[in-house]
Amino acid sequence: MPKSCGLQNYRRLANLNDKPWWQRITRHDLLSIILLIMTTAAVYAALIIPVSFRAALLPVEAGQVAQQDIQAPHNLEYISTVRTDEARQAAERAIPNIYTPPDITIARRQLDRLNAALQFIQVTRKDTNAKYEQKKADLLAISDLPLDEATVEQILNMSDTRWINVEQESIIVLERILRNPIHDDSLESTRQNVPNLISLNLNETQSALVTKFVTPFIVPNSFFSQEMTDNARQNARQSIQPVTQTYVAGEIVIQRGRVLTPANIEALEKFGLVNPNPPFTQYLGAASLVIGIMTFVGMYFDRRRPQYYNDGRSMVQIAILFLVFLFGARLSIPDRTLFPYLYPLPGFGLLIATMFSPGGALILSFALSILTAYGMPNALELTLFYLLSSLTGILALGKAQRIGAFAWAALLTTISGIVAILAYRIPSGELDPLGYIQLMAAAAGNGVASASIALLLQHLLAEFLGLTTPLRLLDISRPDAPLLQYFLRNAPGTYQHSLLVANLAEQAAEKLNMDTMLVRVGALYHDVGKAADPSFFIENQMPGNLNSHDDIPPEQAAASVIRHVTDGVELGHKYRLPRRILDFMLEHHGTLLARYQYNKAIEAAGGDASKVDASKFRYPGPRPRSRETALLMLADGVEARARSQRPRDDTELRAIVEKTIEFCQKEGQLAETRLTLKDLTIITDAFVTTLMGFYHPRINYPTAPVEKK
Repeated sequence: MPKSCGLQNYRRLANLNDKPWWQRITRHDLLSIILLIMTTAAVYAALIIPVSFRAALLPVEAGQVAQQDIQAPHNLEYISTVRTDEARQAAERAIPNIYTPPDITIARRQLDRLNAALQFIQVTRKDTNAKYEQKKADLLAISDLPLDEATVEQILNMSDTRWINVEQESIIVLERILRNPIHDDSLESTRQNVPNLISLNLNETQSALVTKFVTPFIVPNSFFSQEMTDNARQNARQSIQPVTQTYVAGEIVIQRGRVLTPANIEALEKFGLVNPNPPFTQYLGAASLVIGIMTFVGMYFDRRRPQYYNDGRSMVQIAILFLVFLFGARLSIPDRTLFPYLYPLPGFGLLIATMFSPGGALILSFALSILTAYGMPNALELTLFYLLSSLTGILALGKAQRIGAFAWAALLTTISGIVAILAYRIPSGELDPLGYIQLMAAAAGNGVASASIALLLQHLLAEFLGLTTPLRLLDISRPDAPLLQYFLRNAPGTYQHSLLVANLAEQAAEKLNMDTMLVRVGALYHDVGKAADPSFFIENQMPGNLNSHDDIPPEQAAASVIRHVTDGVELGHKYRLPRRILDFMLEHHGTLLARYQYNKAIEAAGGDASKVDASKFRYPGPRPRSRETALLMLADGVEARARSQRPRDDTELRAIVEKTIEFCQKEGQLAETRLTLKDLTIITDAFVTTLMGFYHPRINYPTAPVEKK
């Protein structure tokens, strides 16, 4: 495969990369940037106009005194976030701090310490070898049990019976106390309550000793648990159902002279009587979102550069449709309950997918869904609803070559919308069965309306604006289409040539994942201009007739040949063909020379090419600007050469195909098509395979002998 096309593209890109970025911007890119800026400004207006329309009528805030009575302008029922939060906070505050159960380990440890201290006292009391002063000193030195001299003397002078009672009662009281929870904040009160727990059988002296023995060993055994407290309070919050606030038209919402509460402000916001935030913050937030979204859209078109990106009118039409759907949504959806789910926003994506491409439709629907739901009370739910239904509908629509595809898209759009609704509404539990039925009915209406709008608008726009849609292509490709009938009757030879070229181009287009329907229809109509003067073209002449090209000057013959391009465009306009089909007519010869007439002119000039004005023999162009029109140029040239040279095998066929492609490359006709060397290899193989079916060898059947009578 020749590599001149790849080298030309490489050199062209290398030259562009050597220039500063502002010099690499083409005129079309500059116009696209201007269109993007204008569209961005319009999108921003769509987002802030509703904010301006709903400017605050009552600049109030909580804590102010109402200056007038305010009545409900209409019936309203809503889930009050403020009242619900107040109820949940009250339920949370009602839950006290939660402490852990009494720690038995602490109780045992303290009892052991008390027992040890009491045993030491008992041993000291019974020690006959120690003097009285020594015993006092030993008891005063007990670290766990601080005692004064008077208490020590009481202990040493007490009878054994009374001491045993004190000792036992101390253990019993401490154990009883430590069985109950003791918190840090209740430690002092627990110690003060010790005398009330001592048995009345003990006298005052014994009771005082028990109190002194027990009190030091009382410590906290139950501690505050943040986790248990948080869980209890969270459960208390969750147990509170959302509070529904209802107003009847004419009911007093706020009375004059009353201090405004957050619930009052919420009610005013729900009625649209005040704005919750200053307009400046809303304007700034909208600007940030618009800049981010439109930058994303602009980068998509700059990086991907779909075919319609090169058509300024198509880009303008896309921008207008985008703005129409956006403005319609932003002006009609706010302050409605069901209408947001009924608004046919997915119809935009279906329409763009039908008229232009599914890829662009997915990206633009993503942007439109976010912008439409921005600032709405249930923005996240609406965004998912619009996004899921739009993207699913686009994918379900497919190539949109049948009416049934729109019905299928309507069904899946509906199902996706219902799924999005249930995903958000079921966990919240805010709706009753009737509410679910209403929302699902709205989603069904959305799907049907979106598909219907897309089907109707694509027909109208294709008919009156010359746009290309699959259904329009199917319509004009039918054999009984008026222009094809005219073509067949006036130029049957050229019509057969167009059928062969269409089959040839279609097979290659399928392998390259191009729009096969567009390529086929473009190939069917590319030479329709020859029907205006069919006898001038050899495929419509009978064998043996004089060639009319030889009877007139080469310049005149070339003009007649070249004119079939403009004649075809005139017929296309007359029969309202889509503009993309007209591109096939204009670009299938590019800016090539009418070679046969040009060579005749050189012969007439004695072989001196400098005496011949080549511009008179050159097609007006433009050169192919898309892969599809370039494919048609190659298929048209290959079919013409193969028909004239009648190849005998696949080797000769391949040579014809390669020479045709190489010729178009050398003439610079493929420079703007972004065809790669891999694409050209695939095209070559596809052409050879298809042509082998056209020009396969046939058996010469012997003539039957004539019987003699």
